[in-house]
Amino acid sequence: MPDTVKPVDDFDLNRYLGTWYEIARLDHSFEEGLEQVSADYLKLPNGGISVRNRGYDPDEREWVEASGQAFFVNQDDQGYLQVSFFGPFYSSYVIFELDKDGYQYAFVSGPSYDYLWLLSRTPTVSEELKNQFRHKAHALGFDTDELIFVKQDQ
Repeated sequence: MPDTVKPVDDFDLNRYLGTWYEIARLDHSFEEGLEQVSADYLKLPNGGISVRNRGYDPDEREWVEASGQAFFVNQDDQGYLQVSFFGPFYSSYVIFELDKDGYQYAFVSGPSYDYLWLLSRTPTVSEELKNQFRHKAHALGFDTDELIFVKQDQ
């Protein structure tokens, strides 16, 4: 994970499970051009977490899905996981800001400053939350000028 990013403590996986909508991201090849992106998290019997990412490719006019698994890196009350979509290759998934009252939004980083997401339980969020995300991410060293705000129209 990036040096400046610290995972949240007092994390409750059961409250985090379910559907999250991608509001903003730093773009990368495996999501390039996708709209209406969401992620579904489901607890697995082995203690892991099933991850299903889904997005719409408007150029191809089709839905694209990727399924994987995630596991806690340290303890299960810390928002620091490893996720894999490609067999034994794992990548960091770090929740560094979270609405702990309602679990309505999360700021998430990957293994480097090239990976950043704003996730929400709803397809839209306030400008205030977007600005809070930009400010926090910029302060941590992310290039917020490169953020893409995801089209969530149905």
